[in-house]
Amino acid sequence: MTTVVPPQTTTRTRTSERSAVLTVDDLTVVYEVEEPVTAVKNASLTLAPGEILGLAGESGCGKTTLAYAVNRLHKPPARIASGSITFHDRDGRDIDVLGLGEEALRTFRWDKLSMVFQGAMNALNPVMTVGAQLDDTLRTHRRGMSRSQRKERASDVLSRVGVDPARASSYPHELSGGMRQRVMIAMAMLLEPQLMIMDEPTTALDVVVQRDILREIVRLRDELSFAVIFITHDLPLLLEISDRIAVMLQGEIVELAPATEIYTAPRHPYTKKLLGSFPSLSGERGAFIRTGVDDTGGTANGTDAKEAGR
Repeated sequence: MTTVVPPQTTTRTRTSERSAVLTVDDLTVVYEVEEPVTAVKNASLTLAPGEILGLAGESGCGKTTLAYAVNRLHKPPARIASGSITFHDRDGRDIDVLGLGEEALRTFRWDKLSMVFQGAMNALNPVMTVGAQLDDTLRTHRRGMSRSQRKERASDVLSRVGVDPARASSYPHELSGGMRQRVMIAMAMLLEPQLMIMDEPTTALDVVVQRDILREIVRLRDELSFAVIFITHDLPLLLEISDRIAVMLQGEIVELAPATEIYTAPRHPYTKKLLGSFPSLSGERGAFIRTGVDDTGGTANGTDAKEAGR
């Protein structure tokens, strides 16, 4: 059971002087079916370097559609009807994402911005080893790297997400669900992007594995300073790991505020309903997710017990 717990206030050091890594302004996405459906309506948001922005809302509210628009992954009948998406590169350039041609877009994806897709555990190629899939990405985007350099890089990212580099020779069906999810996160961070979009990355995982994955995401963010858009319908989860949270309803961002403010002083009636739909437990949740540090001192009456009651 998911429980609402107070978000913890943390201070994070930003390694970049940029005020934003991504700006989405007045974005509208329409599905041109027999009766056109506006899936995203006039969405606007900014994302700071190293920030975790949670995107919450019920199924069908437009969360994934917005994420696909940021990454230019839409296929017909989806169409971006209006608005702009600007990526603020660490080299000082502003990149008009909607203006990129096909080749420039291929270079932009995974290099500047990567995505862990919903249902990512089943997104790996079943007939290729983990190492071969990592190597294929590096050969495509880092053509100057030698074979030994690619192997070393693949081993490094697997180690960072808690997967033994020896498993690079394994096929996806030989890995557990949690390990496959970690491999997908490794692939997303392989080229050291500045922004990572994670669409329900812990769906279908048990709570223990989910906790470990979340801890790894926060730890890696702190180490590598990439920004994260974390999409889920699980608002209590976002309260723990997010710096700010955007709440979507029927394609619109109806509230955007710091996580602490969302918890203590929600403004929109829908946000209040989301918070009210989960039970509450008294006491401190613990800092293992928001800090990326495991609390090994938990007891039956402490952090571990509260996690079990989630």
